[in-house]
Amino acid sequence: MVQSIEELARFCDALSNPVRVKILKLLCEKEWYVYELAKTLGISRQLLYLHLKKLEKAGLVESELRLEPDDPRAKKYYRAKPFKLVIDNDVVKRLEG
Repeated sequence: MVQSIEELARFCDALSNPVRVKILKLLCEKEWYVYELAKTLGISRQLLYLHLKKLEKAGLVESELRLEPDDPRAKKYYRAKPFKLVIDNDVVKRLEG
């Protein structure tokens, strides 16, 4: 549950862009390797990383670096973190800050 005005603002900011919502939707279905996710969305990896950074800062996604046996490079995978967001008058009245 959102506890502060700043936390709610980060959450809302992260979800204010349709591309980020689409990214989150895909990450809720399964974890993705950055290259595959960028290709599926039709955006550059650089732009994808900017969106993922906002989602991570809001606590909606997390990442993990992995080494795979047949590939000497580390690959970064992303997945959605469990979350539930309910915003109503009572929640807003209880926010700190």
